[in-house]
Amino acid sequence: MNGVIILDKPPDFTSFDAVQVMRGLTHEKKIGHTGTLDPMATGVLPLLLGRAAKAAELLPDTEKEYRAGFRLGERRDTGDITGAVVETDSAPVSEKELKAAMKGFLGEIGQIPPMYSAVSIGGKRLYTLARKGIEVERKPRRITISRLELLEYDREKREGVLLAVCSKGTYIRVLLEDIARAAGSCGTMTSLRRTRACGFSETEALPLEELKKRAEGGSLGSVLRSTESLFEEYPAVTVTPAQAVRFCNGGSLSMNRLKMPRTALQEGDRLCVYEAGGRFLGLAKADPRQGELLFLKLLC
Repeated sequence: MNGVIILDKPPDFTSFDAVQVMRGLTHEKKIGHTGTLDPMATGVLPLLLGRAAKAAELLPDTEKEYRAGFRLGERRDTGDITGAVVETDSAPVSEKELKAAMKGFLGEIGQIPPMYSAVSIGGKRLYTLARKGIEVERKPRRITISRLELLEYDREKREGVLLAVCSKGTYIRVLLEDIARAAGSCGTMTSLRRTRACGFSETEALPLEELKKRAEGGSLGSVLRSTESLFEEYPAVTVTPAQAVRFCNGGSLSMNRLKMPRTALQEGDRLCVYEAGGRFLGLAKADPRQGELLFLKLLC
């Protein structure tokens, strides 16, 4: 089975758990995912099956969208409700103050990865050190927050829900902690749902129980998306049979012999390569100076 299945990840499930379950349902050994979700989180988790798993490191840097619940007045060691309380604060925060603080986090910002994360420093995962009570210095990483919206806020309960659209590598629990601090308090994440990833929305994601029923009924293949659906933002080029053979053997293709997109290509731009019958072959990257499309990855 080759392609993409969009899972609506249930709570208390790791991304690895999801992969293991799908291996059992599909009998496909090669399965990868497009980015981890915390066990407590739910939502869009595209799973790459078979040959599509080879595309994991080549995915476009599309934005991700989250709905996150938060609580002001307490901070926890894990950054979310699963951890132990390490700080409390009773300072009131109005909706106006909260929205004003949020404005300071729009655009490109630096964010320090949390200790409870899979980031490696010195060959060791931060969460391994954190579980031993060890904290190490972490350098800020550049991320981009393109949209922040306060969906709900109860001043009395000091709880609310935030919508965030952000770049890959953003830690929403850290974002919530930083916003709370900027608003004059402290905070922690109480829930997290990813509503968009890799260009797929939550309306396209299927619950695990639905996938199990389809597997039992033999119709799981009907929800399998093509590998090229991951790369819809890339321009496409169709090659002749001879050019297809050359590409599949790792050879470059001359641009002046191809029906190229009308838009000007920049160095390193990626393209989807199709053979004349419409079959997706893989990815190429542009080398305008040499007038060639260079082989990048075979995905058929």
